[in-house]
Amino acid sequence: MLIGVPKEIKNHEYRVGLTPESAAELIQDDNEVWVETGAGLGIGATDEEYIAEGAVIKATAEEIFAKCEMIVKVKEPQAIERAMLRPGQILYTYLHLAPDPEQTAELIKSKSICIAYETVTDDYGDLPLLKPMSQVAGRLAIQAGANALQKENGGRGVLLGGVPGVNSGKVLIIGGGDVGYNAALMAVGMQADVTILERSNEVMEKLSYEFGVRAQVERSTPAVLAQRLAEADMVVGAVLIPGAAAPKLVSREMLKTMKDGAVLVDVAIDQGGCFETSKATTHADPTYIVDGIVHYCVANMPGAVARTSTYALNAATLTHAKQIARHGWKAALAADKHLLNGLNVCEGKLTYAAVGEAQGLETVDPASCL
Repeated sequence: MLIGVPKEIKNHEYRVGLTPESAAELIQDDNEVWVETGAGLGIGATDEEYIAEGAVIKATAEEIFAKCEMIVKVKEPQAIERAMLRPGQILYTYLHLAPDPEQTAELIKSKSICIAYETVTDDYGDLPLLKPMSQVAGRLAIQAGANALQKENGGRGVLLGGVPGVNSGKVLIIGGGDVGYNAALMAVGMQADVTILERSNEVMEKLSYEFGVRAQVERSTPAVLAQRLAEADMVVGAVLIPGAAAPKLVSREMLKTMKDGAVLVDVAIDQGGCFETSKATTHADPTYIVDGIVHYCVANMPGAVARTSTYALNAATLTHAKQIARHGWKAALAADKHLLNGLNVCEGKLTYAAVGEAQGLETVDPASCL
């Protein structure tokens, strides 16, 4: 199969779909890999490194989209990229369609086969291709939030770890999944006063066992959320409904109960955000203030640590890429129900129910496309 890797063009996105090592594995499987010139520079991978592994360097994304059978990316295709997709072409990347009707409509119109990393599942009910970026984003959330808390950035001027004689900053984490757990790891490590809100008994038990007295784990209810929100210096939104729009857990009205200069970090922004006042931002301009509350809502947080993120992502995505390339998309998806769950759009049809529900669109069973 002819596989293409265009350079990412989303604002301040430095990751790349395939590392030179991943390209080499696909080439060893008798595939051909085309990489847009400079695509790997954000992770320190030069064109020469790709060439040394057997890849072909192409000058433009247009060449890659025009010829390649499968496009491997990181972030959702931007409008100019969507316009280049062809019927029957495979797109393998993050999509996050639920809050993005424009992208959904254009992918359907393209009649391409769109497989979303974030909805591929495994035998444990997890999202293995989303997990590595959730781990990165969770850890980054505390780093970014701590920076936003500094006075010159509009924050309260609070040091999360405090100092002798001064209390630690209070961090509230809403959701105890991969993002929440990793955010808690970092916040605890910085000696913050950490509270995690969660609804699953099983997850609460795991978190309590993991953190012991280092973090307070509480059942998430509207009353508890309201109380902890008013006490927090930083709030991390870490909720996820696979493939669906994130629930709005914090209303604008609730911001009035918060401390002036407190920080909201919305890691769910890719799925529309879990705060009513959230809107996607970029690394170039990551924060804004609403009613005295600093909002950090960068939609591609892991792009800030592109090398770590790309290698972590490739470790998860490469196996499926190899299967698709080896057997073709229909056979690969027919043989793996978990990869089939990644199919969001197929030859002009929407195939992911949660996206259809979010946008009021008709969907078809993905298996019907096989």
